[in-house]
Amino acid sequence: MTNKADCLFCNVIEDHDMEISLENETCYFLRKESEQDVLVGSGLIIPKKHKENVFELSKEEWEDTWNLLQRARELLDETFSPDGYSIGWNTGKAGGQSVFHSHLHVIPRFYDEPFAGKGIRHWIKKQENKRDLNT
Repeated sequence: MTNKADCLFCNVIEDHDMEISLENETCYFLRKESEQDVLVGSGLIIPKKHKENVFELSKEEWEDTWNLLQRARELLDETFSPDGYSIGWNTGKAGGQSVFHSHLHVIPRFYDEPFAGKGIRHWIKKQENKRDLNT
């Protein structure tokens, strides 16, 4: 869906809004400066190679994602002392994916947030989201 030359995450080195905090052989953990005001400490784990969605990751990329997630948690715990985390993938347009380069959201959560205690399924499990199967 996305041309690699135009892909935001294929060009993280050139994007001055993104800071690579950690990396390993196949993945980066990066944070977007523009999102730190509301989502303090939040970041993304992305494969270095262009993979459109999570289902395209190799076994090595899965393992490196897991390893980087552990390192990211240690870094965020030390830096921000969050009370919890929301971690998740959006896959496909209907699933909420807007950048078609696989990325795992890592979001520190804090008790003093207005939406503290609301997990990643909070909005999609609302009655208003029920599909009308009769149409």
